[in-house]
Amino acid sequence: MDAKLDLTYVNMMLQDYKQKRGALIPVLQKIQEYYAYIPEAAVDLIAEGLNIPASEVYGVITFYAQFYTHPRGKHLIRVCRGTACHVKGSKTILEIIKDKLSIKEGDTTEDLLFTLETVGCLGACALAPVIVIDGYYYDKVTAQKIDDILNRLSQGNELQSHT
Repeated sequence: MDAKLDLTYVNMMLQDYKQKRGALIPVLQKIQEYYAYIPEAAVDLIAEGLNIPASEVYGVITFYAQFYTHPRGKHLIRVCRGTACHVKGSKTILEIIKDKLSIKEGDTTEDLLFTLETVGCLGACALAPVIVIDGYYYDKVTAQKIDDILNRLSQGNELQSHT
């Protein structure tokens, strides 16, 4: 995917950061905001533009959880795996989503529509099991709710919070 990627934005954006100390994280944030991940092809350009080793760029990318090295889906699904959600069946909910989307935790569907993640706790224990999709919380999730939500998103419809 990176081979055909237009890196014009990276080159233009780096012009604003040449010779600025401490610019790596803001540069990575801007690049990720633009591409939705940090393309591998951009790493050498970043290193050259900021006059730092590529290994330092990779070190920062892999250290901070906010940076992604692979394309992410248009819709981010987070399944709570905290104690309350676990007791209320979040493991089953996670398995249903994995089966329906044919992906594992941390993966993105081939069509780049969905990325699936798990989180330790979403802070909505009384509403367990809970999932968050694109910032919208869904409480007391069932297999039927998952079907409805995924069908809506697959058809390009917008989400609405249900909590």
